[in-house]
Amino acid sequence: MSPRELPIYELESAVVSTLRAGGRLIVQAPTGSGKSTQIPQMLLRHGFLDGGEVVVLQPRRLAARLLAKRVAEEVGTRLGDVVGYQIRLESRISAATRIRFVTEGILLRQMSFDATLRGINVLVFDEFHERHLYGDISLARALQIQQTIRPDLKIVVMSATLDTAVLKDYLAPCDVLTSQGRMYPVRIGYLAKTPNFEADPVWAVAARECERIAAETPGDLLVFMPGAYEISRTVQEVQGSHALRGFACFPLHGELPPEQQDRAVARYDTRKIIVSTNVAETSLTIDGVTAVVDCGLARMARFDPHRGINTLLIEKISVASADQRAGRAGRTAPGVCLRLWTEREHAQRALQELPEVKRLDLAEVVLTLKASGIDDVAGFPWLEKPDPKALERAETLLADLGALCRSGFTPRWCG
Repeated sequence: MSPRELPIYELESAVVSTLRAGGRLIVQAPTGSGKSTQIPQMLLRHGFLDGGEVVVLQPRRLAARLLAKRVAEEVGTRLGDVVGYQIRLESRISAATRIRFVTEGILLRQMSFDATLRGINVLVFDEFHERHLYGDISLARALQIQQTIRPDLKIVVMSATLDTAVLKDYLAPCDVLTSQGRMYPVRIGYLAKTPNFEADPVWAVAARECERIAAETPGDLLVFMPGAYEISRTVQEVQGSHALRGFACFPLHGELPPEQQDRAVARYDTRKIIVSTNVAETSLTIDGVTAVVDCGLARMARFDPHRGINTLLIEKISVASADQRAGRAGRTAPGVCLRLWTEREHAQRALQELPEVKRLDLAEVVLTLKASGIDDVAGFPWLEKPDPKALERAETLLADLGALCRSGFTPRWCG
């Protein structure tokens, strides 16, 4: 399929006219519509990036890098020229870059040092439904900058599963554009009874279901696991399976070297099984996948009050995340998604993930805001206000560490 045939192009004229008339836009489009790769190219073709660039915020480093690579190929340029990316400890950009994919912390740090965002014409917040803490803060700061010193700045927020009503009120005045997409149907299956992953490990259950689905469904398989350890065990199970001996099997997670990540998403003559964390849940396109096996678990960052730090815990994913994962199977043909839990349990799951601002320690973000000259963090225009006690705890901790002065909590280095 040509990129210009993707469903998002039904919105192209509306996107262009809306952004020329106003400064804020919400784009709601389903998984596989092409919004992450094509909206930046629309901005480039229609002159929005003349004399500047679009910065596309991605929740994950892997997505930022692979999306930049895909868009560079479609534009017909070397990665790092017109299209590039910037993530922690790695950068492929140049003076010619007009489309720059970044992780959320990169932009927030840039705002701290240059509140005018010189050279940036458009900010695109992709996969905003994930409600990462730095994404929330960056959007709020972008609004402040747009309302004060950069009225010419354009802001676009995109997602497949997003509560647009709340966000539209927050961004008002703001237009909302919706693409229905053209997803192929995905048949959802569940286990007959709740599995006991203590007695029957999740990787063993997943490998058995892969054997069954592979015999019934053509195409490649995508298996979701919560972390690198579970992925490694699943790959071992798949590679040791006599029924799956004709498949190539690849791990995929954010800590792998780039060449191994590229290997997982490449096309092959043989069928393959990709075993991934939730990095493959959004943004990332893996061609050829027609079946998904979803363990229903993910590692979630939460504040541990006993140790006083943020930590990663394995938890059940929400209904919205499960829908995102299932959508990976219906990109190019009708697909199937098997969920390793029961249909009854599914009805009891949370509809959305709790935003990070409600479950993480805020000390790092408070320090970043203070460094940006924002003294009243409680009065900051949060999309969703954090618990006042969490803010107080963060400021007290920073003062105890000597990062902030106690009197008014002014940054020590600012005098």
